[in-house]
Amino acid sequence: MNIPLYGEFSLYGVYIPTLLAVMAAAYVVKSLVRFALGKTHFYAWVWHPALFNLAVYVLALAGVLALLPEVARG
Repeated sequence: MNIPLYGEFSLYGVYIPTLLAVMAAAYVVKSLVRFALGKTHFYAWVWHPALFNLAVYVLALAGVLALLPEVARG
């Protein structure tokens, strides 16, 4: 499946923006990281957990976007 970095792709006839799919994947990654950090009580050391979670999401989004061309190439 060749997913372009722009535009949309068809999923059974429904056009889905590529950025929406990438953002959903980044959210899943962020949720897994948040769960792991919560289990290790890491948030006791964090000054503002909401800002920290936002930063983790932005990093996860950048990571997924960086990996997308590698996945699309095959």
